[in-house]
Amino acid sequence: MNLLNLFSRNSITKQQPTKSEAPAHWIKCQSCQSLMYYKEIENQNYVCPKCGYHLRIGVKERIKLLVDDGTFVEFDDNLKPIDPLKFVDKKSYAKRIEEGQQKTGRSSSVVSGECKINEVPVQLVIFDFAFMGGSLGSVEGEKIVRAVNRAIENKQGLIIISASGGARMQESTFSLMQMSKTSAALAKLAKHKLAYISVLTDPTMGGVSASFATLGDVIIAEPGALIGFAGQRVIKQTIGSDLPDGFQRAEFLLEKGSIDMVVNRNELKKTLSDILTLLKV
Repeated sequence: MNLLNLFSRNSITKQQPTKSEAPAHWIKCQSCQSLMYYKEIENQNYVCPKCGYHLRIGVKERIKLLVDDGTFVEFDDNLKPIDPLKFVDKKSYAKRIEEGQQKTGRSSSVVSGECKINEVPVQLVIFDFAFMGGSLGSVEGEKIVRAVNRAIENKQGLIIISASGGARMQESTFSLMQMSKTSAALAKLAKHKLAYISVLTDPTMGGVSASFATLGDVIIAEPGALIGFAGQRVIKQTIGSDLPDGFQRAEFLLEKGSIDMVVNRNELKKTLSDILTLLKV
């Protein structure tokens, strides 16, 4: 065999994995650009072992990470968004809802239920960023309020894990009303002296960050999470000045006193159960 042919560009190219094969086996860290075997990053709970970057994860991964095996019971999964305004931008709102449901297999961007975290019973609400960017609409607000009511009825704590771009523009004022609706419900929870822990993940923005996400008795963020109201470009244009390094990141907010803790994903379950126990929930 001709060695030149053996090591030619064409022969090497043919041995490379196809585009359809590569994503199933390899994943690139968005921070350090390291290429890792998928199982390696999965075993690390999607935290880059080389730089500590926290990749975004879905609801199933979040439940597996935090919840005691077999204890999660979902509620209100029958609630589905409707299109009261017949809203249309590039697509109709009805079409976007349908696409979100097909993509995630869920009826809305919020999953709520009851579970145990290290044997501590708690009401848990998780945002799914894959469903329309985890946006807050009427159904999402209603699920949060119902979770609050269950927490009061069962005398349990509440944990909300946010991953959202903010209020859902396709519902206009209906979505904005959810900010006050959920905040009022949490005030009722506080009157009963029940704990509310807010966990901010990447990203937590807009009307979510401006309401229930920053009303926790304890506010925890994952490392590097983007947290804020308006986007950095809008803020920079508005104030006409450069923004400081790390602006709107979890560590910056911790330094400025806007949040209480930055907790590595691998330590989050123990941290949550410890806080719930300390607060006597």
